[in-house]
Order: sequence, then C-alpha cells, then structure tokens
Amino acid sequence: MKQFLAIFWVISAFFCQLQAQNYTFTGRVTDAQTGDPVPFASVAIKGKTAGASTNFEGFYTIKTTQTGDSLIVGSLGYRTRSKAIQAGVFAQTIDFQLESAGIKLQEVKIYAGENPAYSIIRKVVKEKDLHNPARLSAYEYDSYNKVEIDVDNLSERFKRRKAIKKIVGAIEKFDKIAGEDGKPVIPIYLSESISKFYYRNNPRKQKEKILKTNVKGIAVTDGNVISQLVGSSFQQYNFYNNWLNIVNKDFMSPIADGWKTTYEYYLVDTTFVGGYWCYRVDFEPKRPQDQAFGGSIWIDTLSHALVQIDATIGQAAQLNFIEKIKIQQEYDQTDNDSTWLTTKSRVMVDVAQVADSAAGMLVKFYTSNRNIVVNRPRPSKFYDTAIELADDSRDFEGDFWDKARYEPLTAGESTAYKLIDSVRQVPVVRTYVEILNIFVGGYKRIPKVNIDVGPYLYTYARNTLEGNRIRLGLRTNPDFSRHWVFSGHLAYGTTDQRYKYSLGVDYIFSRKPWTIAGVSRSYDLERIGLTSESIGTNALFGAFARWGNYRRAYFQGDNSVFFKRELFKGLTQTVGMRQRSFDPMYPFAYRTNPQMAEQSPIRGNYQTTELFFETRWGKDEVFLYSDNERLTLGTQRWPLVMFRYQRGVKHLLDGDFDYHRLALSVQQSVRVGILGRSTYNLALGYIPSNLPYPLLYTPLGNESFFYVENAYNLMNFFEFACDQYAQVRFEHNFEGLLFNRLPLIKKWKWRFLVNAKALYGSVRQANRDLLASVDVNGDPVLGFNALSNTPYLEMGYAIDNIFKVLRLDAVHRLTYRQNANITPFAVKFSFRFNI
Repeated sequence: MKQFLAIFWVISAFFCQLQAQNYTFTGRVTDAQTGDPVPFASVAIKGKTAGASTNFEGFYTIKTTQTGDSLIVGSLGYRTRSKAIQAGVFAQTIDFQLESAGIKLQEVKIYAGENPAYSIIRKVVKEKDLHNPARLSAYEYDSYNKVEIDVDNLSERFKRRKAIKKIVGAIEKFDKIAGEDGKPVIPIYLSESISKFYYRNNPRKQKEKILKTNVKGIAVTDGNVISQLVGSSFQQYNFYNNWLNIVNKDFMSPIADGWKTTYEYYLVDTTFVGGYWCYRVDFEPKRPQDQAFGGSIWIDTLSHALVQIDATIGQAAQLNFIEKIKIQQEYDQTDNDSTWLTTKSRVMVDVAQVADSAAGMLVKFYTSNRNIVVNRPRPSKFYDTAIELADDSRDFEGDFWDKARYEPLTAGESTAYKLIDSVRQVPVVRTYVEILNIFVGGYKRIPKVNIDVGPYLYTYARNTLEGNRIRLGLRTNPDFSRHWVFSGHLAYGTTDQRYKYSLGVDYIFSRKPWTIAGVSRSYDLERIGLTSESIGTNALFGAFARWGNYRRAYFQGDNSVFFKRELFKGLTQTVGMRQRSFDPMYPFAYRTNPQMAEQSPIRGNYQTTELFFETRWGKDEVFLYSDNERLTLGTQRWPLVMFRYQRGVKHLLDGDFDYHRLALSVQQSVRVGILGRSTYNLALGYIPSNLPYPLLYTPLGNESFFYVENAYNLMNFFEFACDQYAQVRFEHNFEGLLFNRLPLIKKWKWRFLVNAKALYGSVRQANRDLLASVDVNGDPVLGFNALSNTPYLEMGYAIDNIFKVLRLDAVHRLTYRQNANITPFAVKFSFRFNI
C-alpha cells in the first residue's frame, strides 16, 4: 500500500509539473490579399483566457501555462480564423493569413442609460486639443518611408492576355508573395526614402528634406518627381482634425466634433497596449455611403489620448475604382506629456478591377518616425521650401539601405527590385509604358536626341480658314539639359497655305528658389475671345478651339521676354516685356482720332508693346518639379491670389498705344462641414485707357457640347467686351449628402452639385467711339456687345460620377436672353476621372 501511495504521489507530482509547464506561442498575422501585417489583432487559445494582441508589424507572443487544441485570431474587418496547436510542443510558431470581410460591429443592446462608449468618446473630443500635435510650437523627426504598388486579383482570363503571357515567367515567381496561403500579387513599383520632417505652428509651416531615395518602377521614366512624392509629407493623417483629406475627398474623423451624427460606437474591452491601459472602441458609419471610417481605436484610460487606430474606408463610401482604404497608426507620448505623435503609420489603398479581364492594384505606404524633438522651432524662413530634394538623394553605396532601413525588407520586397528590372525590359511592357506616358503627359519622348514630340491633342485640326491644320511640336527634356529648355512648333494650313510657328528658349537659374527666364517668338492664327491666355490650362478645350467656324480670326506675331522668381515661400513675381502685332482676317478698323468722328483716319491693324508685372501669392502652396516644369498642388486652407499689371508704351518698338490694364483674381476651396465643399473664384479688372475692343477684356464663352469650368457655358464666343468688370464663379459639391439618402439610387454613388456664374461690366463711351463704321476696304465693320446695368447670370445643377466618369450639367441663362443666336438652356457633359 505504501508503495502504491508513493507511486501515486510521484505520478501526481509529474502531472502537476507538466501542467505547470510554460507554453510559448509566437507568429505573425498578415493580410491574405496583400501580405501586409495585421496590427492590433486579437490572438487567443480557444476556450482559455490566455491571449495577446499583434504589434504594428503583426507579430504576437503568448506565454502561458495554459494550452488547448487551437489558436484563434480575429480582427475587425477580417474573417476569424483558427489553427491547430501541436500537442506536447512547448514552443510553437503559428502564422495566420486573414481574409477580408465587411466591417460590422456587434449589435449593441442598451437596456438603460447611455451607450458606455459615448462617455469615452465625449472625453476624447473634449481633451483632443491637448493631445493634438498641431498645438506644439514645433516638432521634427527622422522618417523612413516605403511605397509599394502591386498588381493583384490575377484572374485566369487576365493571365491569358497576350501581353501578360510574355511575363508569365516573372509572375510565377511571385505566386505566393502574399503568404503561404495568401493570394498572389506582382510588385511593379517600390520606393524607399530617408528624410527629415519639420513642423512649426506660428506661422504654420512644414518642410520635408528628402535625403536619400531609392525608386524602382516599371512605368518610372524619371525618378525626381516621384522622389518628391515618397516622403512623409503626403502621408500626414491627423485624426485629431475634424476632417481628413484622402484622395482629394474629405472624411470625418471618428473623434470629430460632430461625431455623434455620423458614427456608431461599441466599447469592446480594456486592454494593455504598449505600456498603457487602453479602452478599445469599435466604430462604424451610421450610413455606409457616408464619407466616414469604420474600425477600432485604442484610447489611453488616463489621458484619453489616441494610442492606436485602425481605420478603414469601405467601397460604399462614395469612392470609385477603390475597394477600400486602410489607415493604421501607432502613437507615443512626446516630451510634452499631453501631446502624442505618430511613430508608425501604414496606409493601404486597394484599387478594384475595372473589368473581368483586368487586374486590381494595391498601393501601400509605410512610415516609421524616430528621434522626435518638440518645441524647438527653427527660423520661419527655414520652412519656405515645403519639399526639398537633396542633390545627392540618389547617390549611395551598395549597402547603404541595408544599414539605413529602420526595419529590414520582407522577402517579397527584396525580390521585387529584381523583378521590376527584368519586367521593364520586356518589349510589350515598354510599349504600354510609352502609351501611358503619352496619355498622361501628351508628349512622346525620343531618347536618343533627348526631345519630346507633342502635345498630340494639337497635331490635327480642321477649320474654315486653314482647312486641314497639321502641327508638329518639339521640346527638350531634362536628359538634354536641366537648365536650358528649347521648344517650338510648326503648323501648316492646307486652305490658307500659310506656315505658323513658335520658338522659345528658357533658362532655369535655380529650382530652390524657383528662378527662370525666357525669350520667345511666335506667329499663329488666333481668335478674339479664345486666346491661350483666356483658355488657360484646359488642353482639351484649347484643342477644340482650333476646330470649326473661325469667326473674328487674326494673325498674331508675339515677341516676349520674361523673368520669374519665387521671392519667398508662397510669393512668386514675374516681370517681362511683350510686343504683339494684330492682323485681322475679318472686317475691322478703329479711329486713330475719335474726336473727329467719321472724319477720323482709320487703321485696320496695330502693334502693341507692353511691360507686364504679375504677382502670385499662395500661402502654404506646395509645388513639385516635373522634368523642367514646376507644378502646383494648390493650397490646403488659404486662397490663391494673383495680380497682373500691364503697361503699354506707345512708340516703344513701334507700339501704337499707351495703356494700363489691371486684373486681380482670388480663388479658394472651402470645406462646409457635412454639407460638402464649396469653391469660388472672384475676379476684378480695370482698363482706364482708350483702346480698340480686341484689347479689352473678353469673357470666355463656350459654344461646345462640353462643360468648361472657367467659361460661361451659355455665352457665345466674343459675345461681350468689357473695360471694367467684376465676376464670380461659385460651385458647391454636396458629394453624397443628398443621393446617399435616396434608397433606389444611393448604390450608384452619384454626386450632386450646384453652381452659379455672374459677370458685371461695362465699356466706356470713349472706347465705343474708337470703332469705325467701315474698314479700309469700305466693308462694314463688325461691332461688339457690352453689358448694361444688368449683370450676365447663369446658374446650373449637375450630377457627377455617372458611370464613374461622366458629369452632366443642366445650365440656365438668366439674363440677356434677347440676344441673337443664344441658347437659354442646355445640358452639357464632361468626362473626368473621379475617385
């Protein structure tokens, strides 16, 4: 019996020791589609209390004395998954790949009182000004940024396409890049950058100096403009703000001031995250079509600051071509205890397939910030250049990135660099890349001679004066020179049998600050009221203006010289001189001495010589440098103001007139809360001098079927002239505010807009008296119309996003409806790529 008891105690002790054995489970949770880590996911032993959350890189560790038959993992927006635990193994590595699922919060049943999540969110909103990093006088940090673009959703039909068959060998290498049981993706672009980011509160400015970049892409022809886009400046998403601008749309933050009108919340639990006890609160939009997020936030229980956020924009949220956008951020406290800054950020944009025979696309951004310094502002002038690319940014030793990266590349990212180089050399890929570059830029690059041919929209036109117009344009590119820019065109009309041409030479003195000078000569056919100055940057409308019935056409010779410099951040000054000749192709004459009335001598042409001064001010305006051009990305909050003064000088280079012309314009886009976004453009002009009507201001009309934003769409070409004017253009986009609430059509994602345009102006009698009754050949001279005391008004309403690309505008002309050959109402269309 004693022997039996001894054996019993030994066996019992053994099992107790076995039961107390520590088990360790580690692994990584990734997205089955993208291969990206899934942070903040919950991992637990099924049926037990032991569990953990994944970190920002998707890794988890569970150390426990408990065990079971399986591990289970779950995360908002993914399907729950489990995997078996090997019995008797004390240290195991178990990875998970999660499939996406729709975001749906648990049903909340509140039997009495308020939803407990509301009191937490209310405290977050109350305290958010204390935690918002924008309140700091300044901060700066070192930043590592990574951008990857992948092709995904590779259907069998897509793989059978002729072009894809030629790179099928490269595709097969990446069949398992998303994970052991994930879906295949093909990397086509990968970039890395090391930068210094700087922010100052008063005046509010930010600057990023990109120190090093490594850019590889199948469709990348010049890395400089791309290198300016891969830093952290374009990945600044501050959820403490009420609105976040993403893909040029405004989304309400889950901790915005008006949170209760847009979101539902669910308090999940209290958990320990990164050294802080946090509330986990899940949230979703009350209406799926609203421009809002769904996901989870982790809130510090003591300070009510954000510690982590996982936010997703779903396909229903008024987005085209996009399945979802996911933003994940991790915060940490700064030296200022009340303020938290983002230390890690991951953004993923899932672009949908446009057809069964096409593939989808994934765009992924990753940012990691270190060495944060707060409340040490630098001099205001230091921030003047918002994005600064170091001259040696693409010069580095072979092992530089291995040492500089904050985290090593994944196996897929390492192989992606090799794949991109090999695929880029496939002939069919090169052809597609060239077509894409022509479509986007309008020019075909000729590598061996370092010139671009185009723009192709202007290559051919047909009109009543020239007949068939054929045009060839050329310009040099940065491979020729990063300072000298030569450009020109040659055109010929088969009916008038006359050559037209232009020649120009620009010299870029500096890109920081932008300083450029140029000289040009041109001779071409123009139309009153449809000059390149009035049309602006609308290339499609400019090309259309070369077609059809050429009324009030004239040949213009133009010689000009200019100098432009950015004097300080936001303020650019241009000065120059221009000499022009005017030779009309229609009956025209003006009186050289209007006091003599009908006895005055007349002339049918003239020349002008003018000095011009232009000031452009855009506070916080951001520019990119593409090839040898400077492109504006606009301003975030402030109006863009432009002032232009022209001084005509008589007898200088045979100029016929002394005159003054002044013009001021202000334009801005403003968020109007949940009501949408408004855009206005205000313009004032004054010409106090006596001039023939071709030298007065001619508002831009539109006789095409297209809707043109900067034109009066029911005004004929050259219907009015003004020597003093005030005009305003206004448009309000309700986005999905109205149509989202209509059950039958909300799935179409239409957007409703209203707009109005008004012009008030006049022509002084002295300028009317300059017009002769007949020209030098005795033919009657065509007159012109001027506005009376009644302003010209047109109003309209529009439905945008029809079939994702079409906009229809219904426009009403409210005044001057008695004028000849006018259209009081029209429906016009335009095509635009809408996200």
